[in-house]
Amino acid sequence: MSTATLDAPTAPMRFVPLRVASLPPSVAPLKAPCSSCHLRELCLPCGLTDLDVDRLDGMDFSRRRLKAGQTLYRGGDAFRYIYAVRSGTFKSSLTLADGREQVSGFHMAGEVLGLDAVAYARHASDAIALEDSEICAIPYALLMNPSVDGSGLQQALTRLMSREIVREHSLLMLLGSMSAEERLAAFLLNLSLRLKALGYSSSEFHLRMSRAEIGSYLGLKLETVSRTFSAFAHQGLLEVDKRHIRIVNPQRLMAAVETSRHESLAA
Repeated sequence: MSTATLDAPTAPMRFVPLRVASLPPSVAPLKAPCSSCHLRELCLPCGLTDLDVDRLDGMDFSRRRLKAGQTLYRGGDAFRYIYAVRSGTFKSSLTLADGREQVSGFHMAGEVLGLDAVAYARHASDAIALEDSEICAIPYALLMNPSVDGSGLQQALTRLMSREIVREHSLLMLLGSMSAEERLAAFLLNLSLRLKALGYSSSEFHLRMSRAEIGSYLGLKLETVSRTFSAFAHQGLLEVDKRHIRIVNPQRLMAAVETSRHESLAA
């Protein structure tokens, strides 16, 4: 498409769909374009111009549904797609030398999986659905295609990568400077904010991950996680019914995290 065509005010903005040769098993064509997706302001289109969102709509994306416990990709798998979570929850995890699982992240609707593979063209971790979920499969080659060079799409991808780096730094702070109580409080508050951004209750929710998975993510033993949940309930901070959580006193939870943060900065 020529520059003149793009600049002409009477010419409609149309793009020839970009395609890849094949799709992975259990993948179907994407029904809802990015421009009409309810997660547009949280996912890849966030901050893009209408023109760049139109480019996304012209790309050959696809969708895939996964059952709880099903694997989206494994560490070592060849890199072809990044995956936007449309619904459900996933965990990212690594397998340690002794066979134990180390959970490295939890991913909800509007968030992106698979960026760990950009550097070496192979995934560094596993991604597993924690509940029935749906993803949009975005061929990475389409985003790197010369036809979109100079558009906002590659900047949007850079923003997503930066967001993942910030999350990694937040995890390091959790593991390096906080007590068990502070780690769990920070985890629950972060989860609360992410649910609020999706339009759900920020004070009452159902945990999709087990206490063992939370412990692996926070660097805590299962017994410590269970004991800390009980302590929070006893202090009147939470109401806990198995995986169902109600935050009764978010201010006190926040105070615990802020105190730890200030102590870390003063050290």
